[in-house]
Amino acid sequence: MPTTTGRARTRASAAFTFWLFTGPFLAGLLVFVYVPIGWSVWLSFFEARFTVTPSTFVGLDNYRAMLENDNFTGALGTFTVFAAIIVPTTWALSLGLALLVNRLRFMRAFFRSVFFLPTACSYVAASLIWKMSLFNGVRFGLANTVIGWFGVENIAWLADPDPPWYWLVIVSARLWLQSGFYMILFLAALQNIPGELYEAAAIDGAKPGFQTFRHITLPQLRATSTAVILLLLIAAYQAFDEFFNLLSKTTWGRPPLVELYYTALGDSQDYGAGSAGAVILTLLIIVVTLFQGRIMGFGRGGDSG
Repeated sequence: MPTTTGRARTRASAAFTFWLFTGPFLAGLLVFVYVPIGWSVWLSFFEARFTVTPSTFVGLDNYRAMLENDNFTGALGTFTVFAAIIVPTTWALSLGLALLVNRLRFMRAFFRSVFFLPTACSYVAASLIWKMSLFNGVRFGLANTVIGWFGVENIAWLADPDPPWYWLVIVSARLWLQSGFYMILFLAALQNIPGELYEAAAIDGAKPGFQTFRHITLPQLRATSTAVILLLLIAAYQAFDEFFNLLSKTTWGRPPLVELYYTALGDSQDYGAGSAGAVILTLLIIVVTLFQGRIMGFGRGGDSG
């Protein structure tokens, strides 16, 4: 039997191994995530123009200024609508792709890779492709070439907010970029559903197709759907790259992060107000995700309905 000294050495060795592997990650998390978050919250209560080491305490004035800023509050409202559109659209497309790939009996790995591949593409690169090749706004852009076949005149997709054609450009780019990733999550969940459930449903007379999907597949995907929607909501409010590159310096169609970027790093370099806006945006994301998680039963465990 091992002695007390031997057991102590084993525990010490296990603890050393644990900290050896997790220590660098935890240090990086502390230095590059938690310290900046704490410093941002601290800055939000100070007058901080052109400096990140302020001395003038202003209390909640920065929060009041951001909530009275029509551009920022308008961006929050606009992107609440954007989230209400892009989240269910991506969820439905990702689930549909997963169902199709899961039913394949050949070349499943090929189609899984094809749909997942855009996930590895940079949002900046994809934005430039969408802007310069697909929705160029001139006659040799792919979109205008296609609609020209039907006698429709060229559309300036990104030049004018009325009508807001830029939403079609941005939504299509985001769907292409992120649907494959969530398809993989749904595909993994589909492959974990016991086949006995479908066999039992067939014995009970359930018809294959929508009836089976509604009463077996969809309830079994509840936990995965909840996680996917939470991730999509956070990603929608954190949109930046495609808007910044597609819409350049326009004053319309800006997401909250772009507004914060120009507030903190624009001509005024108001880090205090920018930090306050970041805190407000974070709180909004927390409230929305908790509300959505409450509705869908996040944290109850299991994929069953």
